[in-house]
Amino acid sequence: MAVMTTGNTSRADANRRRILDVALAELLRDPDASMDQIARAAGVVRRTVYGHFPSREALVDTIIDGAVEAVAVAQEAARAGVRDPAEAVARSVLAIWEIADRYRLLVALAQRTVTVRSIRERLAPVRESAVELLQQGLESGEFSSPLPAPALAFVHEQILFALMEAVNEDLLESPKAGRSAAVTVLTAAGVPAGEATGLVAKLSG
Repeated sequence: MAVMTTGNTSRADANRRRILDVALAELLRDPDASMDQIARAAGVVRRTVYGHFPSREALVDTIIDGAVEAVAVAQEAARAGVRDPAEAVARSVLAIWEIADRYRLLVALAQRTVTVRSIRERLAPVRESAVELLQQGLESGEFSSPLPAPALAFVHEQILFALMEAVNEDLLESPKAGRSAAVTVLTAAGVPAGEATGLVAKLSG
């Protein structure tokens, strides 16, 4: 039985990474891009793409997994060491939006190829972190909402998805969308609009 050497493994990993990077670019350009198109753009044969990803759905799944992982890392880094719940939420949303903006054109594609339940399951760690932060804000009185923290976190998540779609539909300018998302999420948590706007302007300025 043939044994894959370290050099072969490194080359395979590099090919896989390149295919993912090219696939993301191609799917952002054309959400209906085929595996053949992706292979040509990556400079590899179709068999090589299928060797790493058995189907187009598996390829999209892997890209979405990467996006969710990046969101989780961005969220954790943004709120690290921040004690004020409102500032932590604002920093988290601004950081998350930088990732979301890169993938926003894949939202509709993901909804078609990945079940909504699956997307929600993948975002569970991100949502749990948000619930913890929102609970702190509700208990301290900085946030005010008729919704419990888990429901409020779900609403915030849907706001971000909706704003991604709004940018896709040219209803909102992309450069302003991150700040708009942060202000919208804060006001949904009961922070006065003026206060939310000022905080986001300070953090993004």
